[in-house]
Amino acid sequence: MAIKTVGVLGCGLMGAGIAQVSAGAGFKTIVLEVNQDVLKKGLGRIDKFLTGGIEKGKVTAEQKATTLGNLTGTTNYADLKDCDLVIEAIIENVAIKKQAYAQVEAVVGPNSLIASNTSSLCITELAAGTRRPDKVGGLHFFNPVPLMKLVEVIRALTTSQDTYDALFAFAKAIGKEPITAPDRGGFIVNRLLVPYLLDAIRCLEDGLGSVEDIDNGMKLGCGYPMGPFTLLDFVGLDTTYYIANIMFEEFRETRFAPPPLLKRMVIAGHLGKKSGKGFYDHSPK
Repeated sequence: MAIKTVGVLGCGLMGAGIAQVSAGAGFKTIVLEVNQDVLKKGLGRIDKFLTGGIEKGKVTAEQKATTLGNLTGTTNYADLKDCDLVIEAIIENVAIKKQAYAQVEAVVGPNSLIASNTSSLCITELAAGTRRPDKVGGLHFFNPVPLMKLVEVIRALTTSQDTYDALFAFAKAIGKEPITAPDRGGFIVNRLLVPYLLDAIRCLEDGLGSVEDIDNGMKLGCGYPMGPFTLLDFVGLDTTYYIANIMFEEFRETRFAPPPLLKRMVIAGHLGKKSGKGFYDHSPK
């Protein structure tokens, strides 16, 4: 099917990025949020990103105008009625996602597709909660969405070939490099990344080295762009903890089990850059 109009559920960090790249690629894009204040903040994030791109010489004024011209915001599900594809980028909670899908299905046409940006939840389970499981799949983007090229296209057991083809083609149309990922906990990237991050924390717990030494070891010894603890702080320790728990629930393998230190840091509110403190101090001072 031809995708012309795209809806995005959620205008947070991921949703705003998805809406931006969709609108920038020429798709009429409608982003939905729970209220006007949250919507205004999300749209402001997009405007700020594009303005910063102009200042750095990476975005032209014409590109910004095109993106914003294709983008509208709403708090009303009815405004998604003409969407050919709705991408969900809301809280990682199966029940809440299913409630959102029901509201989408109440207004969109029978051929409209639904895709989740979930980083770890079962797409087949999400699809089973809809009246169109054959038209549901996964589009897992990476943060920051406008800069990261990869999109994991996840096919549920019920996803039709036409739906998969349309989602894969859409990812290409917005300038991304799609790969096909299995509908298993963590898909491809997090399946490989999360155990590495958890092992780094276990190494710290066991006294293998300091945070700085372990980070520098992986950067300078393996050529990684950043060490595991820098990455953990950037991703968010709560996010990693959440994904690890889902993967451990799915596979029951100790390599996916969150280390005690990670659990305690999350309980303490030391979540990384978002909270000002994680494995590193990110406070303004």
